[in-house]
Amino acid sequence: MASQLVSISSTLLYVAFILYLVAMLPLATSIKSKSNKPAKIGVTMVIIGFIMQISYFILRWIAQGHAPVSNMYEFITMFAIMIVAGYLITYFYFKTNIFGLFALPISMLLMAYGSMFSREVEPLIPALQSSWLAIHVITVTLAYGILSMSAVAGLIYLLKAVPATEKSWRARFLEAIMAGIVTVIVFIGTTMIMENVVGYQDDFLYTDKQGQNQVAEYHLPSLINFEGAVAVEHTGDNNYEEAQHFHTGINLPPLIDSQKLNTVIWSVILGAIVYGIIRLILRRRIIAVLKPWSNKADLNLMDEIGYRSVIIGFPIFALGGIFFAAIWAQIAWSRFWGWDPKETWAFITFMFYTIFLHLRLNRGYEGEKSAWLAIIGFLLILFNLIAINLLVAGLHSYA
Repeated sequence: MASQLVSISSTLLYVAFILYLVAMLPLATSIKSKSNKPAKIGVTMVIIGFIMQISYFILRWIAQGHAPVSNMYEFITMFAIMIVAGYLITYFYFKTNIFGLFALPISMLLMAYGSMFSREVEPLIPALQSSWLAIHVITVTLAYGILSMSAVAGLIYLLKAVPATEKSWRARFLEAIMAGIVTVIVFIGTTMIMENVVGYQDDFLYTDKQGQNQVAEYHLPSLINFEGAVAVEHTGDNNYEEAQHFHTGINLPPLIDSQKLNTVIWSVILGAIVYGIIRLILRRRIIAVLKPWSNKADLNLMDEIGYRSVIIGFPIFALGGIFFAAIWAQIAWSRFWGWDPKETWAFITFMFYTIFLHLRLNRGYEGEKSAWLAIIGFLLILFNLIAINLLVAGLHSYA
């Protein structure tokens, strides 16, 4: 019964992804249409997809007996759900059609990224056996979803306000964000193709920082590896024998997850190549292609949405990411705070948004300045999600 519920929940998530993808067409049409019908169709599809995502959450909770927020797949999926929730709240409050065209792709990218991780239902380790984990993660992802709306508003603002042909740092930085998005798409696509289609896998036996032997599965050729890693081949059950695999000879200490970093390096290399090809085909910046979709945006409204999103999202993040997290840390590790990499970056994010509000309220950082700050804040969130979670070993490494 449990396996069936998990299977159904995964199917619902897949259908929701397809609905969001299809909804992009009427939402794009609604921007230049004089009729409200395309927008209504698109938003209706999004609502149905959101209901399916919530159904996924409920069914998986029932199947495994605890809130589905205990691993990377579940956390990222929850983040994607909250982004859609943030979009729907923003749409119904401000009635802006353009928002979905930029918010939904972020949610879909997160759903695709989350699907790269194991979806297996496994028993919780002792550190996760607390109701405060669910409270902490759900609150944090809710805050992320709301704060993401400030970044979406900021991106739309900048796409309209910054001339695409301008030779300035702001135009170059905005284009660099587009290049980053291309890299993320390449990262997801490359990993899924090499693992699931090509079936490439090189195994390396290494010793982790706890002194235990582990096997790292490389789905891309090894540019960097763990210190002292030995190439092995799986011979059945839990048995391995030495083998010959490609490796450059660059090794890093086990503090860094070399296998994940190897994938990131490949993604940056391939992403730069794909971005270069796109630029050669378009013969102009990507922001110049996207700019027409933002021409009808109300800059004052985008600025207001960005500010209100931070005003609401920041205290929720402080509650979930700092206060609730400290309570859970005390239960799990017998201390409220320990400067674990994840905890440290949560504090950095907290301080950034504190400074953001200070500059906004006391130094007049409105409009374009506020938009840039909103995007930087979202990049900090993504860095915490991807780099800190995957590349740096710590107490949160299981997540």
